[in-house]
Amino acid sequence: MITVARKQGAKIDALIFIDTNILLDFYRIRRTDVSMKYLEEIEKHKGIIISTSQVEMEYKKNRQSAILESIGEVKKINNVTLSVPAIISDVKAVEMIKKSKKEIDTQQKKLKEKIENILKNPNLHDPVYKSLQKVFSNNSPINLNRENKQRYTVRRLALKRFMLGYPPRKSDDNSVGDSINWEWIIRCAETTKKHIIIVTRDTDFGAIHENESYLNDWLKQEFRQRISQQRKIILTDKLSRAFKLVEIPVTQEMIDEEENIIKLSSELYDQKLLRNIFRRFKETQFGKDNNDKE
Repeated sequence: MITVARKQGAKIDALIFIDTNILLDFYRIRRTDVSMKYLEEIEKHKGIIISTSQVEMEYKKNRQSAILESIGEVKKINNVTLSVPAIISDVKAVEMIKKSKKEIDTQQKKLKEKIENILKNPNLHDPVYKSLQKVFSNNSPINLNRENKQRYTVRRLALKRFMLGYPPRKSDDNSVGDSINWEWIIRCAETTKKHIIIVTRDTDFGAIHENESYLNDWLKQEFRQRISQQRKIILTDKLSRAFKLVEIPVTQEMIDEEENIIKLSSELYDQKLLRNIFRRFKETQFGKDNNDKE
């Protein structure tokens, strides 16, 4: 029997905005059953999922890269060679290993074909893509797709806040994407009178410290001024927490796997940060042109 982790008495009447970086995590979760369980619940509760064509575009723009990144370990399986001294070359165990290697090669070929199908034709072969398509195409008043005429008003507001330097945005950002998402979140809160939960691992919307997420001070003030002092807006880096707040079933396996993904993402971020620091150090010491030649 699967136990469900749920915080008693914590249910709130809220809409959930799921950022692109969370959706791409479904390609990084190693357990297919866990990944599909999250997607099943998103699809089942798509009526409370705030979506935009901006999120759809970013997901489809980065989907292939996320898949190729996640299968890096699979490719390593094929890098197995067998070289043993002649004195033991007739040992039965060696023959068994050779047969196993042949079977690995066969299965590796099947995996390669499956990956190619997922990349080429996601409508037929990618379960994540197929599930999210139902969310993106959902005819909902909280879905800012390309059929929703409110997108023109939202874009104008987003461009204005971007030009003024308002969050959410990265310091070197040249896209109004986050501004579009935020303006639509505000519009949804205004029209539905519901609380808002934002699920993201980007720091555009606020800070993450010791497993806690803190909404940007300006965004918090803006939400209170434009919506209500009483209305809640919650920022979290965990989809499982958002689910529990609205009483969508969450298993312990789902929670554990998400924690693994967050830990992995943090390690990859630290590695990328160190590489960038080292690159800037080399540019400072030896010059950019010399660094590029290396």
